[in-house]
Amino acid sequence: MAGPRIIGLTTATVEHAPAVCHDCVWWQSRGNRTASKARWAEKAQEEAGAWGTVYLDEDGGLLGSMQYGPAGLFPRAHDLPAGPPSDDAVLVTCAYIRAADAEWVEKSLFLAAIGEARDHGARALEAFAYRYPPTATPEERFVRHRTVFPRDFLDEFGFLTLRRKGSVELCRLELGGLVPVEAGKRAKVLRVVQEAFTPPPAPVPPA
Repeated sequence: MAGPRIIGLTTATVEHAPAVCHDCVWWQSRGNRTASKARWAEKAQEEAGAWGTVYLDEDGGLLGSMQYGPAGLFPRAHDLPAGPPSDDAVLVTCAYIRAADAEWVEKSLFLAAIGEARDHGARALEAFAYRYPPTATPEERFVRHRTVFPRDFLDEFGFLTLRRKGSVELCRLELGGLVPVEAGKRAKVLRVVQEAFTPPPAPVPPA
């Protein structure tokens, strides 16, 4: 039985991703033109390797997945409010998170995306964001399929707003000054995430 792990999202591993991710081409299409997921995936892998990550628990069960890649791979981003994304950025387009520990899982996936983007020499990571009301529940902010991320959540990583239109913002994290996340090695990324976001054990009172 393997421990929790983050693996690259490719044509060989997409079977581990949520079913909605297998054939969805919303981000890959624009206007009346519908892209072929198979052809798009081949192009994405030739240009940039894995086009996201899948996070599995120790039993191989799905915790969450995230899609990202060079902004030019996602034509739909040019039509969104506050778009288009920058040509020099890796764009995080969407995430699918199971209910348990949703925010922790999404933080893990974002840290992995940061490490991957740095490894590929990207100048920045970008994502679309929305300012949820204070009354929004974790389920409303993180669970299931999300294409726009909580703005305060992105604050924790240091994202800044590039532009805003209505309630949607395009946010950018400059990567030039960041320390690489364990050289992008996913197993080590997971350990770093666990150390960063897992509370320390409660002290044992003296006998």
